[in-house]
Amino acid sequence: MDFKALYRTWVADPRLSEEGRRELAAIAGDEKEIEYRFGGELEFGTAGMRGLIGYGVNMMNVYTVMRATEGLALYIETLSDGAKERGVVISYDTRKNSRVFARAAAGVLARHGIRVWLFDRVHPVPMLSYAVRYLHTVAGIMITASHNPKEYNGYKVYGEDGAQMSPEATAIVVGFIEKISDPLSVTGEEESPLIRPVPPEVDETYLDALSKLTLSREAVEACGKDLKLVYTPVHGSGYVPVTAILKRLGIHVTVVEEQTSEDPAFSTVAVPNPEFEETLSMGIALANKIHADVVFGTDPDSDRLGVAVKDGEGRFHALSGNQVGILLLDYILTRLKEENALPADAAVVKSFVTTGMARAICEDFGVALFETPVGFKFIGEKIKEWEADGSHTFVFGFEESCGYLRGTHARDKDAVVASMLCAEMVCYDTYIGKTVWGRLQEIYAKYGFVLDRNISIQYAGLNAMKEMNAVVDGLKEVSLEKLGAFAVEAVRDYSADRRRAKDGAVTPLGIPKCNCVYYELAGGSFVCVRPSGTEPKLKIYFSIRAKDEAEAEAALDGVRADVDRLLGRAK
Repeated sequence: MDFKALYRTWVADPRLSEEGRRELAAIAGDEKEIEYRFGGELEFGTAGMRGLIGYGVNMMNVYTVMRATEGLALYIETLSDGAKERGVVISYDTRKNSRVFARAAAGVLARHGIRVWLFDRVHPVPMLSYAVRYLHTVAGIMITASHNPKEYNGYKVYGEDGAQMSPEATAIVVGFIEKISDPLSVTGEEESPLIRPVPPEVDETYLDALSKLTLSREAVEACGKDLKLVYTPVHGSGYVPVTAILKRLGIHVTVVEEQTSEDPAFSTVAVPNPEFEETLSMGIALANKIHADVVFGTDPDSDRLGVAVKDGEGRFHALSGNQVGILLLDYILTRLKEENALPADAAVVKSFVTTGMARAICEDFGVALFETPVGFKFIGEKIKEWEADGSHTFVFGFEESCGYLRGTHARDKDAVVASMLCAEMVCYDTYIGKTVWGRLQEIYAKYGFVLDRNISIQYAGLNAMKEMNAVVDGLKEVSLEKLGAFAVEAVRDYSADRRRAKDGAVTPLGIPKCNCVYYELAGGSFVCVRPSGTEPKLKIYFSIRAKDEAEAEAALDGVRADVDRLLGRAK
């Protein structure tokens, strides 16, 4: 059926809600919009689904959510006895329709006789991951589009270990979903006795688990009461747990009141992404007003933490995810070593697009460093692997996109525990007579300056993912000797599990495949190009090692110019 016929079928179907009928009727003369909504299906991948909110098979709506949940339910029915009784826990954030989608998913599972634990209010990603483990459910569902603009919502599925569902299990679920040709046919039982509220002790035990991860109690007791910390949840789900864990530490928090409301329009920011300094601007303004020391901001599902600190002249700077990551890495390893608590088999995990400085720090502390593809589920898989074989002890994992995890209470990035650790870190640095900004400069002086920067090229339309992948595929056919002033030492093709050195030697990469090209540059710098798995953006990562920031910026200009020419974007 072509997209026009499918559109007419939906509009005429009596099962479609009145809201859906009005929305689709309003686009009757817009062929391009109709093609976008009905010319393809919203893809369910290893990160679940994410898309624009609206009616149509390529949109996030109650029907596509129920269809996806039907596929999950059919998968659960294939599992061992007891899977349905163990059930599924469901959470959601503050986005438009998040609670509606959560209840619809619960109803589909209940119709299949599957027990459901449903949070009665918004809870963040890490608490959903924790709840899966605490309640021993067979799966979890999180309704969120993370840091995406307000027009989006999404659907993530978690396995029984609390990590996002594995590619193998996802493929089975997708197989079931694809057999459901009519999303409007899926029904649910939202008033079923199988749907129960998540027990209150889940919240308390989660905070208990985080409290056990503190590293600097003495410093917090000495300096915490005087620390001035501004926090904004950016209208998201982090408000309650972040303020609760900081209160447990004994740290007074001043919140940005205008951004505590559960506003699905995120009306005080352009995009609810704490990676951007603009998203922290209200927090920084408040911090300047009250002479605060640090600013924290979390995204709608509170798995990402943005941080701003003062420089030596008292001006606030929003740190990059890489900078916060290396600060936390340095802090965690330093404190564990000082307390003689650093395991001999300690291991750190990062995505391969995250700063190369992590390797220098880990080598200095004698800690193993492992790289994974982008996606925190791969970090969760390393934790699971080490728990099974006992080969390493996980101490920290992070991604450049402001995602961090210490502890094994959850298997996804956790902005709540990251907030706790960053607040502790500020207290610790104060306690020993330093500042966070000063410590960052010390790290650069010790290990060498690294400028980490990334850009995104926006795509649009029904074929956005296909077009982005074609760009990356085209790079695999190009032979390069230099990018800017740097010699290309090797090229990694992650889709082929292959690293080709400049002398022609080929070795396997040994990590899960993904469509990505990575250029190893002389001196430890790199450039990486990959399509985003969650939004229509081609992402380009630059990591430039140099003597200082000025030299790095100059070198970056040359590299970017060559990359632009490579992508046909030169001006």
